[in-house]
Amino acid sequence: MNRVIDRSLAIALLLLSLSSIGASAGAQSAAEYRQLGLRYREQGRFDEAIDSLKQAAALEPDNPTGLVMLGWTLHLAEQEQQAASVLQQALTVEPAHVPALNALGIVYLVNNDLVAAAITHAWAAWLAPENEIAYYNLSLALQGMQQHEWAIAAAKRAVQLEPNNPHPRVALAIAHWNNEDLEQAKQAYQQAMELDARYRSDAHLPRLERAGFSSKQIEQTAVVLQAVLSP
Repeated sequence: MNRVIDRSLAIALLLLSLSSIGASAGAQSAAEYRQLGLRYREQGRFDEAIDSLKQAAALEPDNPTGLVMLGWTLHLAEQEQQAASVLQQALTVEPAHVPALNALGIVYLVNNDLVAAAITHAWAAWLAPENEIAYYNLSLALQGMQQHEWAIAAAKRAVQLEPNNPHPRVALAIAHWNNEDLEQAKQAYQQAMELDARYRSDAHLPRLERAGFSSKQIEQTAVVLQAVLSP
């Protein structure tokens, strides 16, 4: 009789142990899926990255960081509608999640939804005043809305926060140019060239699309460049 009790107790303890291990493995697997997804993303294997990050999000649906990883990967894969949906979901989990606001604002910006981009980045900047991403993208959105003075102010703040990045200075240059502050535009662009000599060439400018510039803003940058290089 004692042996039966002992065996029953041993089986119960084994099952309890396996259950505990299973719960632990499930918690770990979300992190593992995220790491796998990031590795796939670094390799440019976006379909596999998205699948892995979706698995992570399914296991931890209330983790805004995981949702931002998924949303940003969808954006990189040019699946903008899905990216916006996932990032909005992250904000329902945590409305003041600054990385989600930054990412969603960029998605709105590249989709030319400028009002939504400006509102989203303004909210992100208000929550995190040292958030250079928000100010830089806010400047681009405001430029598209023809709000030149506000665009200049936002770009200047981005330059202050990230002085070694040429992108905010290029944004400042075209904001000044659109506001007919031509000398200030050229000065800002010259500073960008000092930070990165590639901005001396028209051939480099299409890469600004990756930095959130619209095709029109890239054309405006080319005009400023020519003005700087003209004798």
